[in-house]
Amino acid sequence: MTALLRIVAWTLALALVALPVVAVLQGWIGAERWPLRTLRVVGELERVEDRTLREAVLPFARHGFFAMRLADAQAAVARLPWVERAEVRKRWPDVVEVRIVEHRPFARWGGERLLSEQGRLFPAAGIDPPPRLPLLDGPEARVADVVALYNESRVLFTPIGYEVRRLTLDPRGSWSLTLSNGTEVTIGSQQARTRLERFARLLPRLLQQETSPLRRADLRYTNGFALEWSDAPEAESGESGMAFGNAPPRTPAAFAAFGRSGGAGNRLVPPGVSMPESRRSALANHESRNTNPGPNT
Repeated sequence: MTALLRIVAWTLALALVALPVVAVLQGWIGAERWPLRTLRVVGELERVEDRTLREAVLPFARHGFFAMRLADAQAAVARLPWVERAEVRKRWPDVVEVRIVEHRPFARWGGERLLSEQGRLFPAAGIDPPPRLPLLDGPEARVADVVALYNESRVLFTPIGYEVRRLTLDPRGSWSLTLSNGTEVTIGSQQARTRLERFARLLPRLLQQETSPLRRADLRYTNGFALEWSDAPEAESGESGMAFGNAPPRTPAAFAAFGRSGGAGNRLVPPGVSMPESRRSALANHESRNTNPGPNT
């Protein structure tokens, strides 16, 4: 009986000691005695608003210094827009310290996400992205490939005065891009960089030969480019003269041919389009050597 009483007495003593500690750690008591009064942000925030950050931390900080759950507070901060990663700590006696690394947007990705400079995709909901970001899109597993070709395209087109506004890799593996002048370029799935290099090299010469804006260019040809100009005549059905998607190849609005040396050939013009007399003789001499075999992939 005496041994049992001793066990009960020790149990009560331990409970009297432990219960206050547990109560403090759980925030049942002590929140007013050891409050957290200061929110300290380490680093400069450009896009995360102070008000939004305080609202995320406050529900956890109100439990007091000892009862604040750092992991939960850190997870709440990490869910805020623009936050790439976050770290939350407590500093005695009353400081909550938050360290945030913001996403630095590199491009828009599809319609609902952004791509950071670190190559990470993050939601665009609730975010006002910076203006003039390029639009990239493709399978998530091919992010690195899309970024690589975009950077290579910028190197090719920036020196001749154009920016790459959009670059897309569709599920079939076919590339396309849009330049800052509105020209839509179909690249295809093969030899994307080689085709772009050839097109960028000849683009200034092609534009000098035509006063109308270039609407579309199809690079999927063995010996040239299919070009569509803004003033090109439309077919009877109202569709443009170029073939896209799964439609059968049609006669392009123009076909710029090149030989093995890579020089631009004469521009082939479909019937019904007037051509200066000086260019008709050049075309007649060239048609026997260059043909339009239809697009590849």
